Amino acid sequence: MAYRVDIAPIALQDAEDAYLWLKFYSTTEAAGEWYEGLLAAIFSLENSPLRCSYAPENKEFGREVRQLLYGKRSRQYRIVFGFLFDDETGEDIVRVYRIRHIRQRRLRLEELQEGDPALPQ
Repeated sequence: MAYRVDIAPIALQDAEDAYLWLKFYSTTEAAGEWYEGLLAAIFSLENSPLRCSYAPENKEFGREVRQLLYGKRSRQYRIVFGFLFDDETGEDIVRVYRIRHIRQRRLRLEELQEGDPALPQ
C-alpha cells in the first residue's frame, strides 16, 4: 500500500536547522548530501512505514508515533512520524511531525503538536 507523505512545516524547519548546523561545522557539499539523503529517507516512507520502530514517545501520546533513523554516528537523526487518513481523498498519510538529533531529549506533547495540531491534548 502506498502512503502520501506530508511533512509538517516545523519538521521542515528542523531539517533546515540541521542542514545549516552541518554546513557550518562541515562543508556545504557534505551538508547538501546529508539533506538530499534525509529527503530520500523521508519519502521512502511512502512504501513501507511500518518497517520503522515505535518512537520512545509512542506510549505517552495516545496515537501511534514511529521513528525512522537516518544518518550515522554523530549525524544520526530521528524522523518522527505518525499516520492519518484523508477522508476527502481516501488516502492513507504518513505525517512527519519532527526531525530530531538522536541525542536530543524526547519530544514533549507540545513539540509533537507543533507538527500536527490535531494530536490529542
